[in-house]
Amino acid sequence: MTQKPLQNCGKCGFCLNACPVYKILKEEPVSPRAKLQLIKAYGNHKLASSHLLKDIISKCLMCGSCTANCPSGIDHYSAFMEMRKKMVKAHGETPAIKAVIYLLAREYRLKFGAGLAKAGQKLVPKSFSKTYKLGNIPLKNFPELNLIPFREAVDTVIFPQKKQAGTIVYFTGCATNYLYDDTGFSVIGILKHLGYKIIIPGDQGCCSIPLLFHGEKDLAFKNIISNINALKTHDADTILVDCSTCGEALKNEYPRLMEKNDRNHPAACAISSKVMDIITFIDQHFDHLEFDPGFKKKLSVTYHAPCHTRNTFQSHIIFENLLQKLEFVNYKRTSDAEECCGGGGTFFYEYPWISKKMTDKKIKNAKAVQASLWLTDCPVCRMNLAGNLNAKDNLKVMHPATLVHTALKTI
Repeated sequence: MTQKPLQNCGKCGFCLNACPVYKILKEEPVSPRAKLQLIKAYGNHKLASSHLLKDIISKCLMCGSCTANCPSGIDHYSAFMEMRKKMVKAHGETPAIKAVIYLLAREYRLKFGAGLAKAGQKLVPKSFSKTYKLGNIPLKNFPELNLIPFREAVDTVIFPQKKQAGTIVYFTGCATNYLYDDTGFSVIGILKHLGYKIIIPGDQGCCSIPLLFHGEKDLAFKNIISNINALKTHDADTILVDCSTCGEALKNEYPRLMEKNDRNHPAACAISSKVMDIITFIDQHFDHLEFDPGFKKKLSVTYHAPCHTRNTFQSHIIFENLLQKLEFVNYKRTSDAEECCGGGGTFFYEYPWISKKMTDKKIKNAKAVQASLWLTDCPVCRMNLAGNLNAKDNLKVMHPATLVHTALKTI
């Protein structure tokens, strides 16, 4: 669908039912259609900039559901990002968010920050970690950082142990690199099982979505161009992502943001055409996967579909169908499998009272189906859901690739 200007908004209200924030607050100003009218009024100099306006624009998970469900084809997503940039320029940002943006803007800073955080996790007293929260997540529930960054733990080029089926460039993203290396090792295991040569560019960095969400478009550009240069040099069949938000950046945001840049736009478009999420990749190669016949354990599994998985790749449906085909899985679908969990990058930190209502509902429904594994392919969703669970809930959150890899036959 071709995206239309803001003037095409018919105020129909389709976006209200799609917006997770509106469904919690039931306040018209935070609805996507109201935000569009505020942005128009601001652009026409009929509305002055204010901290209240910034708060309304920021009270958004940037999930893309309004854009995906708009019958008028309006690109709310881009309009909100542009308005956030203006609001940050006019009113600044909180110190905590500034710190996050500062780290994400350069890979060497992020690596240094992750190292400090790793050391800090060992030094923080247990009493403090039990009582202190970041947003709605107790500090004790945050995942331990990887012992060493994932991209340093593996080779830049990994060759298959059998006849080569093709070449994959793996864009790991920040979360796999610093938090969830189990996801990265599982992705590599699946690709090696299928016979793919794997290239993991060492000079890749943050996909820049967090920077764009917080109005730092200029900082984001430097990361984006660096990633384009890192990815375009490799001749590969597919550029694979294990995080659908990273996928949204590479597939949609990079070509859009580079549209007026003659030097980088063709490369961004070439990258976009090759981007695929790991769920779609697994499904396309499912018939070539050999599962261990000794893996007899029937696992009770449920699934949370991240917003960008739904709105960018539509692979949540693919994965639910795939779960039905796995003989070792007893899939128990929750009634709200496709609803937002409230993580939204830093949303759980900035608006914890809104996020908590979404998260608590998700957890209640997941516990109701009596699953033992909760799968989700977004690292922020994983952090948010797992971070709000208690040990007595007996519910483990993991990436779908880890489940598939665990059950594969050793070759």
